[in-house]
Amino acid sequence: MTKREGCLGIDTSCYTTSAAVAVGGEIVAFQRKLLPVPAGERGLRQSEAVFAHIKQMPEILETAVREAGMLPACVCVSSSPRDGEDSYMPVFLTGMAFARSAAAAAGIPLYCTTHQRGHIRAAMIGTGIGGEEPFLAVHLSGGTTDVLLRRPDGSAETLGTSLDLHAGQLVDRIGVRMGLPFPSGRYLEETARRCPAPPKALLKVSMDGGNCHLSGCETALISLMEKGLPGEEAALEVYSVLCRTVLRMLASAKEKTGVRRCLIAGGVASSLLLRKMIAERNKKRGLGLEIYFGEPMYSSDNAAGVALLGEEMHSCGRK
Repeated sequence: MTKREGCLGIDTSCYTTSAAVAVGGEIVAFQRKLLPVPAGERGLRQSEAVFAHIKQMPEILETAVREAGMLPACVCVSSSPRDGEDSYMPVFLTGMAFARSAAAAAGIPLYCTTHQRGHIRAAMIGTGIGGEEPFLAVHLSGGTTDVLLRRPDGSAETLGTSLDLHAGQLVDRIGVRMGLPFPSGRYLEETARRCPAPPKALLKVSMDGGNCHLSGCETALISLMEKGLPGEEAALEVYSVLCRTVLRMLASAKEKTGVRRCLIAGGVASSLLLRKMIAERNKKRGLGLEIYFGEPMYSSDNAAGVALLGEEMHSCGRK
């Protein structure tokens, strides 16, 4: 392999070690591996996650570059969770170390982005949403429940967020309490689909302007489970309250900005059940939102969007 082309993207989140290669705006290699979490635990401490990334990343990188069949012309890494000087997690230093080393050894440029920007860019794949017009971006994960205005220059303004528990945390905490593996999204959705009746909206949506609260939902649902609420119903109520909360946040953002197009990204958004509930409620309530979802494989944590952003920065000579 002597030809240098495209961008190697690297992402080391609290959930996943991942690498991808983008060439000509297409993903030609895509590798990821979940961090190992012991049964009954709700994630890893940062030090444990850093060690897991160090163990997993060499194989992930080797496989991605081999799958691409070419050497990258640049490297891009998610160096922090979100925009902002106060956005920091040690796990992202792991990816940064690998990315800096790879770029220095190969003598190629290194670009940095954020985990959140990578999620949004990955979710754009295959939707027809480009960067020419602003759109509302929803990022639902273990650490974010954000609604942002994404501008044509790639910058984003936060219009709403959770003021306590995040969407992925609600899913995982209820899932682990029910004895499901962590991360619990896939297993909680399977449980919810076994519920023979539609959701009863037992959990109230709690809003503060364009922001939301989800911690009360956890407390209320645990209380209902202790009083005998079946697991299938409890799981379905999680997705019901998330659906209603997301749409309330989007309606607020639409009122502020006048923007109707919405892209929903993040690991929680990979749930086909949640997607169906959001689409149906948007139509039933006549909210007028034009909603798009990223492909499921590019919704949970991945480096695909990071690779695409790096290639785009490289093509226009940005730092």
